[in-house]
Amino acid sequence: MRLKKRVRIILAIALILIVAGVAYMLFFHNRGTGGRKETKLNEIKEYGYVLTSGKSKEYKDLFSKLKTTLEKDNVDEEEYASLISQMFVLDFFTLNDKIAKTDVGGVEFVAEAVREDFLEKAMDSYYKYVENNLNGKRDQELPTVQTMKVEKIEKDRFDYGNTKDDAAYYVTLSWNYDRGKGYQTEAELIFVHDGKKLVLVELNEVN
Repeated sequence: MRLKKRVRIILAIALILIVAGVAYMLFFHNRGTGGRKETKLNEIKEYGYVLTSGKSKEYKDLFSKLKTTLEKDNVDEEEYASLISQMFVLDFFTLNDKIAKTDVGGVEFVAEAVREDFLEKAMDSYYKYVENNLNGKRDQELPTVQTMKVEKIEKDRFDYGNTKDDAAYYVTLSWNYDRGKGYQTEAELIFVHDGKKLVLVELNEVN
């Protein structure tokens, strides 16, 4: 039995919408994971931090320290800022474990209000030339952050949008890589309060 022309058109439009919807979900919801499926190993529920199976041993060690810090009755916020700064740098600037340019590290520490812009900028700059490795056959040499040092932590006012934080944390770090030259090795990270949680609102190069 042949479908009437109008019915065929409606079905075709519906199919296009379904395909477009699936493509949207795959693109936007897999950003920051590269489409990779990971299992949850640990979490800090009150702060929304989750540790997944794809993270390095160094990152897992930092996560353990962070959990210990945040579960204390009186949280040492300077230690908190120091740990998430190191976790961000380790995850964001290490490229060797990334599956594709969309697999941007450190996203969970970024303020939701600036996250989309952060992802776009990362994929257009630092992650721009990361080749796809979904088949596991990539031979591109990419760097891994090795050692990090927190150079300075300061508390000061920071204005962002219509919000002001009089006790924002300015954290300066330096680090090195196992390979490659010309990569960024120092940065200033600015964290503001979102309730009791610290969120990253700016990532600046240090001159």
